[in-house]
Amino acid sequence: MIAVDIRKRLLGAQGEFSLEVELHIAQGEFVALFGVSGAGKTTLLRCLAGLAEPDSGVIRVDGQTWSAPQTKLPVQQRRVGYMFQDYGLFPNMTVRGNLEFALRKGTNKQRVSELIEIMALGELQHRKSDSLSGGQQQRVALARTLAAEPRLLLLDEPFSALDHETKLRLQDEVLRLQRHYGLTTIMVSHDVSEVYRLSKRVLILERGRIVADGSPADVFGASQPSGKFSFAGEILAIDAADVVFAVTLLVGNQIVRVIATADEAQRLKPGDRVMLMSKAFNPVLIAC
Repeated sequence: MIAVDIRKRLLGAQGEFSLEVELHIAQGEFVALFGVSGAGKTTLLRCLAGLAEPDSGVIRVDGQTWSAPQTKLPVQQRRVGYMFQDYGLFPNMTVRGNLEFALRKGTNKQRVSELIEIMALGELQHRKSDSLSGGQQQRVALARTLAAEPRLLLLDEPFSALDHETKLRLQDEVLRLQRHYGLTTIMVSHDVSEVYRLSKRVLILERGRIVADGSPADVFGASQPSGKFSFAGEILAIDAADVVFAVTLLVGNQIVRVIATADEAQRLKPGDRVMLMSKAFNPVLIAC
C-alpha cells in the first residue's frame, strides 16, 4: 500500500502553483497520471522516487516512511524502478552489461538471464546499447528497470517517442511483466488510448490537484453527454482558409483536418493537446 499526502510549490508556465496530492494506491495496482504538461505529474513521480523532496507531508510504502518532515529514505533504499523518457542507457556497455549494472547488491545474476529471455533480448545481449533501434532500447531500458527488483515501478511517458506498432508491442510487454511480477505501477501519459489499454485507474491532475480519480471509462466518459464522441489529438498545424481556419490534428496515427473559427484558432497553437468532439455520432464499424 502506498499512502501519499504531500505539498510542494512549483513554477509553471502560468506562474507559481502548489502540488497538493493525497492518495492511496493498493499493492499491484496500475495507475495512470493524466493531464496537460506542467500539471505536476513528473514531480509526483520524482517525489516518490526520492529525486525531489516535498515541502511538507508524508509518503509511506507498506508501512515504511519514505518521506516526512524529519525523515528521508535514501533513493537506493526505496527500491523504485524509474523508467525515464530518454531511457538513460550506458552507451559504452552491452545490453547484458546495462542489466548487470542495475542489479541490487547480492542479487543472483540469473535474474539478468531471466529478463533477457522474457524480453527476447538474447540476440542483442552482447551488442552496445547505442547500436540498437528505439524500440530495442526501450525493451532494454524496461528490463534494466526490472533488474533491480523494484517494489514500485514508475514510468514517465515511456512510449512517447515510438512509432504506433512498436508502441503497441511494448505496451503488451509492460502489461505482461507488470502482472508477472505483481508490480505496483504508476505511469505518466498524455495518450488516452494508452491509459485505457494499460491502467485500471487514472488520476487527472490540473495545476497540482487531483480533479478526477476512477477507471478510464468512468473518468473520460463522465464529461461526455449522450450522443457525443471525442478523441484526444495533437495540433500539427493551423492554416487560414478564407474566414475560418483549417486545423490539422494527429489523432492516434491518423491525420485529421477540422474547421475552427478565428476565436478558437487564437487560443490554439501547434503542439497543443486537444479533444476532438462531435455533437452527433452514428458509428459504423468496419473490420480492418
